[in-house]
Amino acid sequence: MPIAPSNIVFDVGNVLIEWDPRNLYRKIFDDPARMEWFLANVFTSAVNLECDRGLAFADAVAMVAARHPEHEDAIRAFDTRWPETIPGPIAGSVALLEEIRRKGIPDHAITNFSREKFPLAAARFDFLRGFRTIVVSGEEGIVKPDRAIYELFLARAGLAAASCVFIDDSPATVAGARDAGMHALHFRGPEILRAELRALGFAL
Repeated sequence: MPIAPSNIVFDVGNVLIEWDPRNLYRKIFDDPARMEWFLANVFTSAVNLECDRGLAFADAVAMVAARHPEHEDAIRAFDTRWPETIPGPIAGSVALLEEIRRKGIPDHAITNFSREKFPLAAARFDFLRGFRTIVVSGEEGIVKPDRAIYELFLARAGLAAASCVFIDDSPATVAGARDAGMHALHFRGPEILRAELRALGFAL
């Protein structure tokens, strides 16, 4: 008989806090099409992923600015104005997390996040400082959906994969958690998540 999960493991970006570089770059580019071109061709999601893997922001900025010197100011803004990429928390998710903690359900996190920027987010959002176990990709040099990051979390937390349910907004990282033996849910909103957790047996 399958083991019912007893631990809830959160992603952070776009599950607990909103994150989108467009929140910053709408202030820099008047033309939405030009902004989208910049994000697709200059400071791309692939570059951001390398920052999540541990690349220093200063090194990322220098590398991209060397390729696109005409956009140097906009490139540097991704570092110097990074807090503007996060407008705030996802209120319903934070309320659910707080309920989980009040009820004593073990909560953890696995997040793709820069080792430099995560402390800024944790200083701004105190709920990010309360996880029993957290694995930050930039501190480990591994990013989701690499199976190694889930296995690192399980080893560090001392948990069996089947005892955990992982929540993420990315289908690829949800699939990665399932491949590692965890239950996994694709985040589609706080109320849907609450219903899905109840269906797994959590008293929420």
